[in-house]
Amino acid sequence: MDGTPDHDANAVDRDATDADDPAHDANDSAHDANDSAHDANDSAHDADDSAHDANDSAHDANATDRDTPGAGVTPAAREITPAAPEEFGLVQVWWGDGKGKTTAALGMGVRAAGHGYRVHLLQFMKGGADSVEPDRGEYNAIAALPGLSYENTGHYGWHGFRDGSADDDHAAKAAGGLERARELIDAAGEADLTAPLPLSGDPEAGVHLLILDEVLYAADRGLIDPDDVRGLIDAKPDALELVVTGSHTRPDYLEDDADLITRVAKEKHPIDAGQRARKGTEF
Repeated sequence: MDGTPDHDANAVDRDATDADDPAHDANDSAHDANDSAHDANDSAHDADDSAHDANDSAHDANATDRDTPGAGVTPAAREITPAAPEEFGLVQVWWGDGKGKTTAALGMGVRAAGHGYRVHLLQFMKGGADSVEPDRGEYNAIAALPGLSYENTGHYGWHGFRDGSADDDHAAKAAGGLERARELIDAAGEADLTAPLPLSGDPEAGVHLLILDEVLYAADRGLIDPDDVRGLIDAKPDALELVVTGSHTRPDYLEDDADLITRVAKEKHPIDAGQRARKGTEF
C-alpha cells in the first residue's frame, strides 16, 4: 500500500543506492584506467622480452661461432680510399740473419695501403725480371693493391751468392738505387704528407711510407757507404715513415737515428740443409 513505512524505507534505500552509483562508476572508470595501464605495461614488458630474446639469439650465435673449432668471424672490409696518416714519421730498422725482414716490411706496406695511405717499395740487391726468381709473388700482389707500388735496382742474382758478377756491376746498381731513394725522399719533402695522396701514379707525387728493402745489405757489403744511408734519414721529411731492411750485421751507425730497431734472429733455417728458396714463401 502506498505511504506505508516499509515502502518508504525501501524507497529511501534505493535513493541512497542511486546516490552511490556515481561513486561506483568513478571507481569502475579508475579500475578500467588501471587495467589499461597494466595492459600497456604488459605490452612494454613483452617488447622488452622480445628485444632480450633477439639479443640472446645474437649472443648465442656469436658464442657458437667462437666455440666451433675452425670457425671465425670475418670483419667487414671497406673500400680503400685516399687517406692521410696521423702519426707517421718514424724510422724503422729491420736486420738480422733470420727470415722475415722483407716479409715484415711488406706486411706493413699492405696494412698502410689498406688504410688508404700511399706506399712505395724500393728494393736493393734484387734484380726482378733479370733475377734468379723472375716471378716474385709480392710484385703480383702489389700490382693488384691500390696505393702500393714497387721497383727494384738490383743486379742479376745475389752479391756473393751463386752469382759470379763483378762487384762493380752490383755497386753500380746499388749506387743507382741510392740516387733513386734520394729522389723519392726529396719528392716526399715537396708533398703535403698530412693530406691524402693519389693512390695511383708515380711515387714522385709523394708517399707516406717508403720501404728501402735490402739497403742495409748493400751498405754491409760495401756497395754503398753507410753514411749515405744516414744521409737518407737526415733528408727525410718529418711526416715520412721510413723502413730500412737487410744485413746480418747490426747497423750500429743507425743507433741514434732509428726509432725502432728489430733483430730477426735465425734459430733454424732449411737453407742450411740444402733447401733452395721456395716459390710462395721466399719469392
